[in-house]
Amino acid sequence: MHIRPERELKEFNYLYKEMDGIYHKLALHAGLSDSAFYILYCIVEFGDGCLQKDIAEHYYISKQTVNSSIKNLKTKGFLTLVPGKGRDMHLQLTADGQRFAEAYIAPVIDAENRVFAEMSAAETRQLLELTKKYTELLRKNTGELLAYHGEKEGEGS
Repeated sequence: MHIRPERELKEFNYLYKEMDGIYHKLALHAGLSDSAFYILYCIVEFGDGCLQKDIAEHYYISKQTVNSSIKNLKTKGFLTLVPGKGRDMHLQLTADGQRFAEAYIAPVIDAENRVFAEMSAAETRQLLELTKKYTELLRKNTGELLAYHGEKEGEGS
């Protein structure tokens, strides 16, 4: 089989992986795994009390990975779990977790906000609209593949 991606796909994949690499380096700089970094980011983004399942769904991380990373963050003293309805567990930053998030997560969010501030409103809108369109078309064009292989949308890693 000899399938070659078109030039645009190669460039898009490179840019996607480069962005992913930037976040990976930020996580390593903070002494965290990528998933632990995203969990703390999500708590800062949505506030204390968010649920493990919401993080898994929002960041497309498996529930097992989220659970494992939460255990690690609890061991580091950054998180505590507060029972909610049924089996729901709400995540709360400890005082150490808040200080850590202020030192390592908040500056990342500030940098991301500066990126959007450096773009014009039209560029920002265009970026978001085209990214949304790409995602919707990718979902549509891969849906048959997932159905063929017996997977439901949202399953997987």
